Amino acid sequence: MAVVPPQPGPNVPSSNPPKAVVLPAPQLSFTDTGLSVSDGVTVNGLWTVVSDLSWEYSLDQGITWTLGSGGQFEVTGDGPKMIWVRARDELGNTSEIVKVSCVLDTMAPMEPSVNAQTQQGAWLLQFSGIEPGARWEYSLDQQKSWMPGVGLGLAALGNAVTTLWVRQVDLAGNVSAPQAVPLEQPGSGAWQEASGNPLQPTVLPLQADRTYLIHGSVVRGDADYVSWSVPAGQRLASLRLVQYESEDAIAFYALQRAAVFDAGVDVSKMAVYGHMGPQDLLRNVVAELPAAVLTEGPMTLWFQQTGPLPTRYAMELVLRPVPN
Repeated sequence: MAVVPPQPGPNVPSSNPPKAVVLPAPQLSFTDTGLSVSDGVTVNGLWTVVSDLSWEYSLDQGITWTLGSGGQFEVTGDGPKMIWVRARDELGNTSEIVKVSCVLDTMAPMEPSVNAQTQQGAWLLQFSGIEPGARWEYSLDQQKSWMPGVGLGLAALGNAVTTLWVRQVDLAGNVSAPQAVPLEQPGSGAWQEASGNPLQPTVLPLQADRTYLIHGSVVRGDADYVSWSVPAGQRLASLRLVQYESEDAIAFYALQRAAVFDAGVDVSKMAVYGHMGPQDLLRNVVAELPAAVLTEGPMTLWFQQTGPLPTRYAMELVLRPVPN
C-alpha cells in the first residue's frame, strides 16, 4: 500500500516558506552647487527621489526612517550629511538601501580683507581671509558682472577704473558681501595715464600668481603704450578686454614682443593685432599664439582710439607657470 505523506495543515508550517521580496531600489540625487559640481559640497539641501513605489529616508544611518512624500525632501543644518533611502511596500518589503553623502553649506563667507599699496606706479591689492578652496572675484561695472580673479591679489595700472569691487565665493557657491576698493586717490602715485610714446612705454611690474589690470582713457591722437616682462618660468596665459565704455564701438590694439613698440604699422612685427570693442569682451586675444611667443621676455601693448570719441577700457593680464 502506498504511503501518502501528510499535507501541512493550518497549524503545520510549510517546508518551503515563501521567498523574501526585494523591491527595486529608488534613485537618489541632489544638486551639487559651487565652484565644482562634483565635490559633494552644496548650498542646496533639497534631495530628489525617483521611485515607482513608496519610499523612506534616514538621516541617522538607518536608526530611524521617515516616510517620503512626492519626489523630494529637504535636509537642513550645515555640515556633512549621509542620506539613506529605500523603497518599501505595504507588506513591509524593502529595497536595497541607496546611500549618498554630501556637505551642506549655506553660510555666506566673510568679505575678503584688502591691503592696498602702491608699487612702481601701480595699485597692488593683496587679499586675505579667503577660505580654503574658495575664489575671489572682481567687478568693474558696479557689480553688474563679476570675473574670477587669479592668484593672491590684483595689480592695477591706469587712469580709467575709479572703483572696483571684490568678493569671495566659497566651495558651495555662497557669496560674501562685496567690498569697494577705490583706485582714484589723488597723490597716491598709482593713478596715471599710460605713456603715449611707443619708444618709452609705461612699465607694468609683473609678479607670478596675480591678476593684472591695464586701464585707461584714449581718444584720437592719445594712444596708450604699456610694457612688461614675463618672468622666467611663466607665460602670458590670457590677455583680454574686460571693460569697454564708448559711443565708438571700434578701437585698435596690438602686441609686440619687445620692450618698446617700434613696429610702427608693420603688422608682420606684431604678435597679434586687430580691432576691439564690446563684441570682444572676455575674448583671450593671445589664445592662438605659439607658446614661444608667450614665455619669458618683454612685451608691449598698444591701445588706441582712432576716432574723436573718448574710450575707456580695461585689459586683464594673467600669467601661468610654463607647463612641464
